[in-house]
Amino acid sequence: MNQYDVIVVGGGPAGYTAALYCARAALSTLIIEAMAPGGQMGTTDQIDNYPGFADGVNGFELAMEMQKQAERFGAVSVFAQVSSLHLDAPVKKICTEDGEKYESSAVILALGASPRELGLPNEKNLRGKGVSYCATCDGMFYKGKTVAVIGGGDTAAADTVFLSKICEKIYLVHRRDTLRASKAYLKPLEKCENVEFVWDSVVEKILENGKVTGIRVKNVKTEEQKELTCDGVFIAVGNIPNTGLVKESLRLTPAGYIDAGESTETNLPGVFAAGDVRQKVLRQVVTAVSDGAVAAHMTEEYLTKK
Repeated sequence: MNQYDVIVVGGGPAGYTAALYCARAALSTLIIEAMAPGGQMGTTDQIDNYPGFADGVNGFELAMEMQKQAERFGAVSVFAQVSSLHLDAPVKKICTEDGEKYESSAVILALGASPRELGLPNEKNLRGKGVSYCATCDGMFYKGKTVAVIGGGDTAAADTVFLSKICEKIYLVHRRDTLRASKAYLKPLEKCENVEFVWDSVVEKILENGKVTGIRVKNVKTEEQKELTCDGVFIAVGNIPNTGLVKESLRLTPAGYIDAGESTETNLPGVFAAGDVRQKVLRQVVTAVSDGAVAAHMTEEYLTKK
């Protein structure tokens, strides 16, 4: 059995920041990541809103640097798919699909969340080539251009308002004839003069020639189809928190995120949640990093008292 003071599940910015702080606090620290360092950040070509990089930074390169930094202080990385988490007892147990078992006194869950996709055939291939799931991350790439926002909730409304200050024109495509967004988001949206609402419509196809050139939409009431020319498509139909392994053991919010406040503490002693998997207002690299530092601090306090 492999034993550590703390195990961090998830190697995104929250996970590797937590590992860095834990390792620097002289806690034996293991990070278990299913694929590659970085999470969603690692798939982002250019990050322009992370402090300290005047010309932006490649997401994968930043992820690799975060891994190196945590490992420089003694953190250990294991790349494996976690199959089960046993978090109720004072000694936490984690099993991976390759048969390995690990134990620790504390666990930091940095499981992340995945953007909900439209499910269109070429959607994945066009990510980073005109398809985006984060307006605040990628909006400046479309300064002075025309984009489409897909969705009708708070995120879609907020993204549209944000993009209206950058882009020449925005199509807001929603499958109903009214938005589901709250009044706090609708009021500023009403003042945006460069937004065209495309009601009762769904995206049938993303048009492209190696990068996005437009979308084909279908009216769900009349079946009429039309093509809209645009340079980018921002999909804002929600996120899916990666909480499948903990939904039976941890308290979740109605939206499915781990119910952990700014202290990152969950309803189980010695279990903390950081990054996109936690219910929060803003999901960005910088807020994930902040969560990781807080989770490490709370973990150190918990272990000291224990």
